[in-house]
Amino acid sequence: MRLGDIDNVQAKGNGKPLDGVRILALEQMQALPFATQVMTRLGAQVLKVENPKGGDLARGSFPAMKQPDGRSAGATFLRNNLNKRSIAIDIKHPQGRELVLKLATKFDVFAENFKGGALKKMGLAYDDVRTVAPNVIYLSVSGFGNTVESPYGYWPAYAAVGEAMSGLYEWKRPVGQPPTVSPVGALGDIGTSLFGAIGLLAALRHRDITGIGQHVDVSMFDSMVAFADVVTNYWSMGERPEPGGGLNLIMDGFPAKDGWFIVQCGREHEFARFVTEIGKPEFVDDPRFATRQGWREHMDVIREAAGEWAADKSSVEACHILAKAGIAAGPVLSAQQVIDDPHVKSRNMLVEMPRTDDVPDPIVVPGNPVKMTGVTEGPDSMPPMLGEHTDAVLTSELGLSPSDIEALRADGIIG
Repeated sequence: MRLGDIDNVQAKGNGKPLDGVRILALEQMQALPFATQVMTRLGAQVLKVENPKGGDLARGSFPAMKQPDGRSAGATFLRNNLNKRSIAIDIKHPQGRELVLKLATKFDVFAENFKGGALKKMGLAYDDVRTVAPNVIYLSVSGFGNTVESPYGYWPAYAAVGEAMSGLYEWKRPVGQPPTVSPVGALGDIGTSLFGAIGLLAALRHRDITGIGQHVDVSMFDSMVAFADVVTNYWSMGERPEPGGGLNLIMDGFPAKDGWFIVQCGREHEFARFVTEIGKPEFVDDPRFATRQGWREHMDVIREAAGEWAADKSSVEACHILAKAGIAAGPVLSAQQVIDDPHVKSRNMLVEMPRTDDVPDPIVVPGNPVKMTGVTEGPDSMPPMLGEHTDAVLTSELGLSPSDIEALRADGIIG
């Protein structure tokens, strides 16, 4: 799917679920921008407030491309800021703060992902904003929250911090080895974003019913505790699996002729199907494999047998065969294989964005995983340049004159 394309065009006359919802977002990096991008794809309008001196920190990520204004836009910025407008305001300056508060009266949602308590120091906390916009929905996304005191409240937090503190890293750490950091990319950012989007949707519905706005507070640490089932599924049941030991089930990778595939079997009937399919039906009655713990203890035997079976098969071929037998398996895909995958293409899960520099290859960003039969998919628009809409917004929303805007820019308050 290319940027600007529309799919499910028969639903074009239905509008989108969040048409008319307006979000003012003091956001950076990924933990909030991904959430607000989800909202734009559901119809919301998002105005992104950025620092005039460089903008969203994600603009400086790598790899990057040049936007038409000559500034760099990094991959993290490009993948999280489709369909948005950008206004550049120095929110630390008193006049910048006043501009933001005036804008807040024009929007349904005020969203921010600064470190806990940071906006309170700037006079832009929930209580400050609801003074001028009593029914505002105020979303905070941070490492450790804002509404309840935390011993870690002053800590800066990137995705890996929340992931590490959730128990995931220690659980999967090989014995005697340091933990693998961010083994699945920025799970902490994207997971927290999704809870932020859910919170916003719930708060908007609640306001429709009651007329009351509220503070929606989402912590990355909280989100990762919710994601990591190791604590609730094992420790609370009295079990103490050793770090790196794995669970008493088959959840491992196996070699094929062109790479790897994974298999997950957690039930005895699944185990029987699996070993029969790989040509080892005798394993069903083998006392070594009589228990799930035995599966784990003799995984080297199972892995060797599966590898021999798959030696003349591609990873996808192996998974097709196993799937037909009712066994959950998946190929371990490279980035290029994901781009070329027929499922990914058929469901528009990558959107091609044209480059605005001299590099011929397009940029790909994630598509929308929420497929709705009554709503069109797309069109998406390019991420904004820094401050691209500053003048237009200040004129249309606040009624500022060209001379007012010129004076603010001369003082470095806007960009």
